[in-house]
Amino acid sequence: MRLLIFHNDFPVYWKGRLLYLKPFLEKHNIDFHALELFGKGSPYVFDSSEGNKEAWWSCLFPDKAYSDLPKDEIRSAVTAKLDEINPDIIIGGSIVFVAGAQGLRWAKQHGRKFVMFDDAKPYQIRRNFIVNTIKNLLIRQADAFWLPSPEYDQTYTMLNRKKAFFFHGYNTINNALFKPAGEKKFGSKKLISVARLVPLKNYINLLQAWKQVQQHAPGYRLQIIGDGPEREKLTVLANSIQLNTVDFLGTVNNADIPGYFHEAEAFVLPSLWESWGLVVNEAMAAGLPILLSNNINASKALLKEEENGYSFEATSVADITQKLLRFIHLSVDQKAAMSAASLTIIDQMSFATMGDQLLSALPQIADRKTKKPGLIARAIISKWDGRYNTAAWDKMNA
Repeated sequence: MRLLIFHNDFPVYWKGRLLYLKPFLEKHNIDFHALELFGKGSPYVFDSSEGNKEAWWSCLFPDKAYSDLPKDEIRSAVTAKLDEINPDIIIGGSIVFVAGAQGLRWAKQHGRKFVMFDDAKPYQIRRNFIVNTIKNLLIRQADAFWLPSPEYDQTYTMLNRKKAFFFHGYNTINNALFKPAGEKKFGSKKLISVARLVPLKNYINLLQAWKQVQQHAPGYRLQIIGDGPEREKLTVLANSIQLNTVDFLGTVNNADIPGYFHEAEAFVLPSLWESWGLVVNEAMAAGLPILLSNNINASKALLKEEENGYSFEATSVADITQKLLRFIHLSVDQKAAMSAASLTIIDQMSFATMGDQLLSALPQIADRKTKKPGLIARAIISKWDGRYNTAAWDKMNA
């Protein structure tokens, strides 16, 4: 069996997964390939196609972004490369994006299987009725879905009249990179948050809540790692409400983030929405209890209320304040129990689990009847080239 994972680009967290999957799958006689489209244009400046020179891993346009290229050139290059690799199964992202759209087209034209992975739930994405109808029609053409966790199944089942095939577990990180060296210690009186400083991350409400925390737990500090267009606005707000226990640390090297996690007592993420939120995995792998907005999809799978943390309503400053103070006022033993629970939970979402679930799913997908699109779906598939609008990633209707 020849398997291809196809993406617009491979951010750093995907690269770790691919490097794990290559030898793992080849031990089981699966010829594994990875194909990315663009080496430029990612909103994550630390991501690059450089260094991926292996024959099994290709980048079609290493020096270009989507906006630099005409659609016909992209389509022609994709078709030629997929013809060369000639995969039996293509795993690609949402059909909204370029790789998903073009991977689906090639698979349907050649009678091959297309597996779609996605960590956004369709109802969370705001589109007009016509666009949404067309998108859902295309999603139904996928032969299987690789989803982060079983909580996603119901949403995708609703889009498929015939029962779809689901498997799970791709939203993993290298947990070992974040593991604490010894027993987690509490007493630093630091909470930490890591994110881009954009409106979607909801730091304005977190700072308003921290004003109350500062009054009721003055020994505690909030550390915020990350940069972005809201940095100045947030700094001005912190000064205006006299927050003297908040540290804006700016951009921190990825390799140094585990050290900051290990010094903190808990991780906070107040986002108005996250399609998943892999930083939650990282914090849990570092042994941190988690305090999360209930609009973060990762919280549905990884947060066990009162066991390894607390959830809060992102738009309620009072609720954020209450949950932060509830954690702060726990005993050291209670915090240590939450830390241990985070480590136990995240151990079930590992590279090894991801590989096992993919390996188990592949023969089942291969044995299923290939979905054949109807006339309308076929016509749309032939015309739709996908998009790659990273500017919208910081908005709720991206």
